[in-house]
Amino acid sequence: MLRGVGVQYDMRLSRKRRLRGTLTGKYKDSEAKKFWALRKVDLEVRHGESLAVIGNNGAGKSTLLQTLAGIITPDEGEIEVRGRISTLLNLGAGFEDDLDAQENILLAGEYLGIPHNTIRRKLSEIINFADIGKFADMPARTYSSGMRARLGFSVATSVDPDVLLLDEVMATGDAAFAEKSRTRVLELMGRARAIVFVTHDLEAAEKFCNRAIEIDRGEIIASGSPAKVIADYRKRNSITGPSSLGKRGARIAT
Repeated sequence: MLRGVGVQYDMRLSRKRRLRGTLTGKYKDSEAKKFWALRKVDLEVRHGESLAVIGNNGAGKSTLLQTLAGIITPDEGEIEVRGRISTLLNLGAGFEDDLDAQENILLAGEYLGIPHNTIRRKLSEIINFADIGKFADMPARTYSSGMRARLGFSVATSVDPDVLLLDEVMATGDAAFAEKSRTRVLELMGRARAIVFVTHDLEAAEKFCNRAIEIDRGEIIASGSPAKVIADYRKRNSITGPSSLGKRGARIAT
């Protein structure tokens, strides 16, 4: 549950602006401004809900997920999470290059808070689901980005979390694995867990979720059934085809 949550970014902290400030000894007034990626967000995700989060690039969707995951600490408001969270935000990003699949799975399990005995029992299942073949015994530096993502997805969905945070994972890997990932996520949803699913795939949002919100400029501007929220979003952004990108481009990576 989020109550009045706000996340503020200091625009001066980008690498480009830090460099410019170092060279000139000052920042322009326009660059000294702070940017609210989220502002006054009230949100409750109930047990058994599958919540789709949609919006244009830079709207604050990923910032919302990172805040729920505890990666970002809000500058204002309160967050209350009940139960264990599993996140599929940046699949395979935390793998150690010199470790093989089994060693990275054990490491990821520790990071996700999965009991050691539990993750050990699931090693074979996780590796088989990831379908990385002979690379399972090789160091992660030899993996492609798709292999890393598949292994990360397999680890994160190997247990039953109380809250599952997803960020564009339905398109993980090739078509065959994408279908496997959809089936796995649907299985998790079917166990009455809470799901928060950030996506640009409006068709997937409407198909897999039972509630949707739209974020714009860091604020929730619509909430309700996926069909209604998505239809209004399409109309407002003149979207007629499968693309979900609106007219406005990204203002800041969120």
